[in-house]
Amino acid sequence: MQVRVIGVGRVKENYLREGIRDYCTRIMPYMRVELRDIPDERIPERMGEREREDLLAREGARILAATKGTAIRIVCAVDGEPWSSEDLADMLKKWELAGHSRVAFIIGGPLGLARPVLSAATHVLSLSRMTFPHQLARLILLEQIFRACRINSGEAYHK
Repeated sequence: MQVRVIGVGRVKENYLREGIRDYCTRIMPYMRVELRDIPDERIPERMGEREREDLLAREGARILAATKGTAIRIVCAVDGEPWSSEDLADMLKKWELAGHSRVAFIIGGPLGLARPVLSAATHVLSLSRMTFPHQLARLILLEQIFRACRINSGEAYHK
């Protein structure tokens, strides 16, 4: 199985990049993981609703292009379904057994995601009811994917 984590913008902080690299290395024995940064749009200081929608539409078009041919698209959003680590493990196993070899997790930028991206989602997942910076959300998601791999392999993990 290949998991692609798609995020809007680049991760700028070194400590986050190091953590992301570490979890990608930990995941590799279990499945392929690919990170894809989608170029973000410059956010003007003053922006009306129409400009905001246009900005999200441009980012959204790039996200949809990056997920073309992917049957399973999981959007990470604060108002999504709250899955446990075990739920994520079960879903990954279910998708793999169903023959879905590519799964994409999508993390929006500071303004969120365009409606077409949300509409194209197979699932909307909440990483937490708390709000995190979108760059930190990548690290949290990768940790949970690693944890799911350990669960599915019958290996110990901290509860």
